[in-house]
Amino acid sequence: MTFYEEVLEKIAALMAAAFGLVAALAWNGAIQEFFKQVFGTTENLTAQLIYAIIVTIIAVLATILIARAVSKAKREEAE
Repeated sequence: MTFYEEVLEKIAALMAAAFGLVAALAWNGAIQEFFKQVFGTTENLTAQLIYAIIVTIIAVLATILIARAVSKAKREEAE
C-alpha cells in the first residue's frame, strides 16, 4: 500500500468517526429529552444513572452486532 493510499484510508476512517460522533450526539440529545419527559428532569441522579445504564447497554449490544456482521462479511468474502 502506498503512502497516498494509507493517507486516504486514514482520512476516510477519521471522517467516519466524525460522523459517528455527530450521530451519537444527536441520539444523546434525543434520549435526554425523552428522559426529561419521563422523569421531569435529567438533573435527577436516578434519571442520570438509568440513562447511563441504558446507553451503555445499547452501546455494548450495537458493538456486538457490528462485530458479528463484520466477521460474517469477512467469512463470506474468504469463501
